[in-house]
Amino acid sequence: MYPEIMLIPMREELTKAGIVEARTGAEVDAALARPGTTMVVVNSVCGCAAGKMRPGVRLALDHIHTPDQVISVFAGQDREATERARSYFMGHPPTSPAVAILRDGQLIYLLQRSAIENSTAPAIAQELARAFDTYCANTVA
Repeated sequence: MYPEIMLIPMREELTKAGIVEARTGAEVDAALARPGTTMVVVNSVCGCAAGKMRPGVRLALDHIHTPDQVISVFAGQDREATERARSYFMGHPPTSPAVAILRDGQLIYLLQRSAIENSTAPAIAQELARAFDTYCANTVA
């Protein structure tokens, strides 16, 4: 684990964009129990991938369609929260960083490190905007 002082800028990069940190398993469960779509951002110290993921997420949140709520967990730091969040990603190996979209607590989209580390922040934002259009746009019957 890293000293918390080192993580403040990495945490604030997301919280200043309105993303709520879940620092315990109970906070993750409470967020994912709410109806609708929830994006879970698995934050990370990793400079190569997380340094692109965080700005990509922030850019994506300016899109017309967005999830109903967005939370983050910090891999390697808030271990209980991260493990709980990953328990909702059954069938997928844990990676950090990662971005998941769940609907009513069920995983419907997962962007893992392998796709993040070879992308740019604008490309990540574009991919997330595509996912928002697919999974988060409200349809009128």
